[in-house]
Amino acid sequence: MTVPASTMNMVLNKSAFFLNFYIAIILLGFFFVPAVAQGASQDVGVWIPWWTEEAGTESALEHIKDIDIIYPFVFEVNSDGSLKNRVNFKDDHWEELFDKADDDRVDIIPTVAWFDGDAIHKILSSKSSRKKHVDEIVKMVNKYRFDGVNIDYESKLGETIDYYSDFLKELEDALGRKDLTCTIEARTPPDSRWKEVPEVIKYANDYKEMNKYCDWVEIMAYDQQRADLKLNDKRKGVPYMPVADTEWVEKVVELALEDFDKDKVMLGVATYGRAWDVTVAPEWYRDYKQVAAINHPRILELSEKYNSPIGRTEGGEAVISYFPEDSVWKIFNALPTPVGTPKGFEAAAKALLVATYAKVEVPVRVIIWSDAEAIEEKLDLVKKYDLRGVAVFKVDGEEDSKMWKLF
Repeated sequence: MTVPASTMNMVLNKSAFFLNFYIAIILLGFFFVPAVAQGASQDVGVWIPWWTEEAGTESALEHIKDIDIIYPFVFEVNSDGSLKNRVNFKDDHWEELFDKADDDRVDIIPTVAWFDGDAIHKILSSKSSRKKHVDEIVKMVNKYRFDGVNIDYESKLGETIDYYSDFLKELEDALGRKDLTCTIEARTPPDSRWKEVPEVIKYANDYKEMNKYCDWVEIMAYDQQRADLKLNDKRKGVPYMPVADTEWVEKVVELALEDFDKDKVMLGVATYGRAWDVTVAPEWYRDYKQVAAINHPRILELSEKYNSPIGRTEGGEAVISYFPEDSVWKIFNALPTPVGTPKGFEAAAKALLVATYAKVEVPVRVIIWSDAEAIEEKLDLVKKYDLRGVAVFKVDGEEDSKMWKLF
């Protein structure tokens, strides 16, 4: 039987159409799948502090789909190297969170925190004491079936640096397949930290060694305050006491990446702010006295109470200023705001105006904090440098709720 030419052409045309369609689908998959996979590869870790454990576990549970790692910030170290657990993991809120995390494949990696430099040196400089300390940590991880441990040893002495590296090496070996993560300080580049850079800078952490032994690190890129002399000068004209200026954070990241693999870096971001009483002298904002660490909901209350508009610093953070109700200077609220004053700095500008003309010192309160918009700028850096992810300090139910939409 002979097939008519018209029928044959129709079959060939249909075959060609489906072949081209199939090839197009494959090409689309080739171009678009990697982009999706790359976005999904960046981890989100959250610290839950023991002092707000119930609110923190509740918030983490509510947003568990957005979280890859939970760091219970609950273990401390006694002077003899033994561990102290600040919470009871048998409490309902922990058991519920751990069960849900297990269902959603969220890693649980508790933090062991230690802030006594002399005690750290004493334990880690002794091979026997160090081994005992390592064994206790591993025993704790195995007891609770955690996925690993996060080490946060701060205020270490410079002479502890090599003993600390030895400790991490031995701990990594003892943990086996469990993860070892290391919280580290945010280093300001020396030429921004000092007017005259010291010939020898004594650090307490050996970044190159830590890159060998830590599966990843969490950089505490917050509590900057006045650490960057160049930015202190660049941002003068308004009160400047940042939690984490985005420009400073980028400097910290670039310096860290000289020693750490980028896929080992979790960028630490804050969810809190700090209130400062600023002594305003003629022509300048002279001194800063810390009043309190403060969270987003309370700051919104103060903004409304004092009719203080929320502004944005040049470093990307939220800011308000006001004269507290117990201040004798609150009468200056009635003054007009000087022309050109950035939003959020109204009360500070009025204080500077009075101080300059009357030749007196005027105190004013300034709050600078890390809200969702500030965190978003840090996430842009995570993407720009293709870092492992972000580590949030802290989740306690008082973080800016808009933050969760960013992850």
